[in-house]
Amino acid sequence: NALNFISKGGAKALNLITSGGGGGGGDCFSYWFCVRSIGSMETSTLKEMTQGSSKLSVGGGVEDVYGEDCATEDQSITPWTVSIASGYTLLRDPHHNKGLAFTEKERDIHYLRGLLPPAVLSQELQEKKLLHNLRQYERPLQKYMALMDLQERNEKLFYKLLIDNVEELLPTVYTPTVGEACQKFGSIFRHPQGLYISLKERGKILEVLKNWPKRTIQVIVVTDGERILGLGDLGCQGMGIPVGKLALYTALGGVRPSSCLPVTIDVGTNNEELLKDEFYIGLRQKRATGQEYNELLHEFVCAVKQNYGEKVLIQFEDFANHNAFELLARYRATHLVFNDDIQGTAAVVLAGIDAALKLVRGTIYEHTFLFHGAGEAGTGIAELIALQMSKQNKITLEEARKKIWLIDSKGLVVSERIESLQQFKKPWAHEHEPVKNLADAIKAIKPTVLIGCSGIGKTFTKEVIEAMTSFNKSPIILALSNPTSQSECTPEEAYTWSKGCAIFASGSPFDPVEYNGKKLVPGQANNAYIFPGFGLGLVISGTIRVHDDMLLAASEALAGQVTEEDLSKGMIYPPISKIRKISAHIAANVAAKAYELGLATHLPKPENLLKFAESCMYSPLYRSYR
Repeated sequence: NALNFISKGGAKALNLITSGGGGGGGDCFSYWFCVRSIGSMETSTLKEMTQGSSKLSVGGGVEDVYGEDCATEDQSITPWTVSIASGYTLLRDPHHNKGLAFTEKERDIHYLRGLLPPAVLSQELQEKKLLHNLRQYERPLQKYMALMDLQERNEKLFYKLLIDNVEELLPTVYTPTVGEACQKFGSIFRHPQGLYISLKERGKILEVLKNWPKRTIQVIVVTDGERILGLGDLGCQGMGIPVGKLALYTALGGVRPSSCLPVTIDVGTNNEELLKDEFYIGLRQKRATGQEYNELLHEFVCAVKQNYGEKVLIQFEDFANHNAFELLARYRATHLVFNDDIQGTAAVVLAGIDAALKLVRGTIYEHTFLFHGAGEAGTGIAELIALQMSKQNKITLEEARKKIWLIDSKGLVVSERIESLQQFKKPWAHEHEPVKNLADAIKAIKPTVLIGCSGIGKTFTKEVIEAMTSFNKSPIILALSNPTSQSECTPEEAYTWSKGCAIFASGSPFDPVEYNGKKLVPGQANNAYIFPGFGLGLVISGTIRVHDDMLLAASEALAGQVTEEDLSKGMIYPPISKIRKISAHIAANVAAKAYELGLATHLPKPENLLKFAESCMYSPLYRSYR
């Protein structure tokens, strides 16, 4: 009865309790009875019982404590924070704040009278106004800062704006603008987002994780800031990357924002400019390496598993090559870990290649690949292509690798260099005489597919493109390096130098190109196609480990979304405007593979995984508050 009294009375009932009663005799009796009944209850128990709904296991065991997912969108919910949010507190809570969209009734119930202007606006009108304001800014960084401020004050409006205008705003929220934001992060820093774990927290990382207010974490994106995009070591200022990635997990993949945690591991920086910058927000010391570094990362990974359980996804982001490969190899058998630079990039590029093959015909094994760049992205893509070849043609991985060649800073990766090569490059050292530059390598290897992932701009010169075109009717050219300034070539250069024959995609966004009266639309091999849906698939199935076959499943789902109409325009990726639909298909394919491999724990398996994935996706629409 006491709990029923609170749930019916909403904010005013709880306010009565916390303020010490008042009113008539009936209210005083109810107040006394409630205090006696609930005095010893845990806050979480009270929340669940007053909400009046059972716990719903969503995403492999994460419970919907607040009842948002098990209620339909036309049902009212209670805006819980630590207590029921009301008044000024409600307006300062980004999870529940609706700004001028609070109704007259909600303004009465939640003590908002006088705290807002009298006008009541719809969410659609708020979105229209914000989009108009954003378009007034001349510089992308100004738009980025405005969007981050919106995320901090009105979460649902931020995500609705991003979802409805994804093609326009994706380059602002993520690459290329996020690169500039990270470079200037110390100067533009306003609100702390995520967790900063530095060497000062050694031995206390579990306590630091417990400081984060949310307990039901499903996805963590973590960086140490050593290799931010193509910009190098940005130290603690790399936090812009996890924040941006997780915004896309929610907007594009539908993972609830309250289940996402951005983390930066600060072990120092070797960037002298940052160390001298008075506004730098990180540790002012050279990077820790070796045992000190490994022990801190190990403590973090173990603390995450201890605090959040086995089914929380840890996505490693923008680690330097030597650490990226080592971390993935060390923890992939014992934790749910994923490296987007290695695995996500590989899946999105493989999808583009599979789509391009519909234009040039032939199986993937009939093609020869040449990579300019032999780092984590290049070798990750190469390995997934080889895996696809081996499965389709029933050959060994070693045999499949012979169709793939890599160039690093010292030239073609060949067996003669085997002793001096880093471990992750050795599988790609084939028998061939040394070749120093890209143009000569193309003439010697005669690849059908050229992939750039070196982080060095303008390397696909006219000589390179013309060499590719000389023996390929339709050369597949992928200039993947980010940001835009580091792209190996522009679409216009690729189309012009190949006389309109190239099938082109880039890592950064470019505008369509007019060539000989035909409009050609360059594809963007953006990891945002893969990782949000991939992560959602892991979450909804309760997967405990990432398997390479899941990456192939994600790639297959993405390639399957490319239509004949897309291909006729030269596009080897579907329009990014369809990304929520694409992510649902990827999530369903990944989850299906997890169940097939026996790695899923969300049982029983849903009958229709696509519908289940769609039903689990976060909605940014405002809810009514009781």
